[in-house]
Amino acid sequence: MRKNSKNPHNKKQSSEDHDASDEEIFKNLGNRIKAHFEEILQQPEFSEEEDENTGLLIIKSANSWIELAANQPNPEMLFDEFWFEGELCILFADTNLGKSILAVQIGNSISKGEAIEGFRLEAKKQMMLYFDFELSAKQFQNRYSIDYQNPYPFDDNFKRIELNPDAIIPDKMSFEEFLSKELEKSIIETNAKVLIVDNLTYLKIETEKAGGALPLMQHLKALKSKYDLSLLVLAHTPKRDVTKPISNNDLLGSKTLISLTDSSFAIGESQRDKGLRYLKQIKVRYNEFTYDAENVAICQIRKADNFLQFEWLDTGSEREHLKQVEEKDRDKRVMEILELKKQGFSIIQIAQTTGLSESGVRKIIKKNNLLKE
Repeated sequence: MRKNSKNPHNKKQSSEDHDASDEEIFKNLGNRIKAHFEEILQQPEFSEEEDENTGLLIIKSANSWIELAANQPNPEMLFDEFWFEGELCILFADTNLGKSILAVQIGNSISKGEAIEGFRLEAKKQMMLYFDFELSAKQFQNRYSIDYQNPYPFDDNFKRIELNPDAIIPDKMSFEEFLSKELEKSIIETNAKVLIVDNLTYLKIETEKAGGALPLMQHLKALKSKYDLSLLVLAHTPKRDVTKPISNNDLLGSKTLISLTDSSFAIGESQRDKGLRYLKQIKVRYNEFTYDAENVAICQIRKADNFLQFEWLDTGSEREHLKQVEEKDRDKRVMEILELKKQGFSIIQIAQTTGLSESGVRKIIKKNNLLKE
């Protein structure tokens, strides 16, 4: 029988070969790890300047943002605390309260580099574009002349733009799209940085609906960022309750429009004296509220020779210019609401007709047991 004999020397040699193999593996692994870390260390450090325009988000430290902003010019007043450079601002009011009159006056001030009396102007004299979708050329002439004679001398920096009735809208393009395209074209051709749009409803149909207002405001915000613009946009308000202070709820499509603006202010009509107007800040981005409910700017509209304008009078409380509700007026309004409800009007329709809020209308109807839950 053959015996199984093993050479102890061979066993020792095998063990040494195995140890050498393990040692070689760990050595190679260590070299690879070392090389990997050296490669990482040789890579350039994160650079905010290099990465800031890549992708959707820009990452910088808070200190870097402040340092960046410090090298940019501070925004200057275009119309006192109401409108600053670089802002998309909305001026809103009911019809026939003087939105266009004030807007032309602001544009005239900027184009001449001269402040409106009672209000501050910090920005330098410059060109501005006034998109007038309200008045005809003849109506404009009448406002800024004396019986169509002796016209007011506007500065050449004041560029008035109106719709061309003979313009042909390209195929497969809506009126709003064509108008937006032409608006941008005017900016490029004139290199103007200040725009006043009178008024919002001509840029989009159904602006009072969120779906109509959103694309418009997004387009204006995009233009503002792309060309470093300052925009003042005029808008109408529906019938409002003149017993209550003006708020952002009084603007057509308010939630959408206000959220997309940098600032906004409104014109109110004094119920104490129908010849008086007051200006009130609704939203601010820079500084704090100056012309709030306790400090509205009180003005009157007056034609000084050949220029129709707002004339500063004083400041005061908005409360002094609201309608004081008497018991008989309150009862009359309740009867009107109940009658409209019986005729089948919706809560929204009644609110728009009476100028009350939807919640106010609902409370009155519910109190009189006419609200179907």
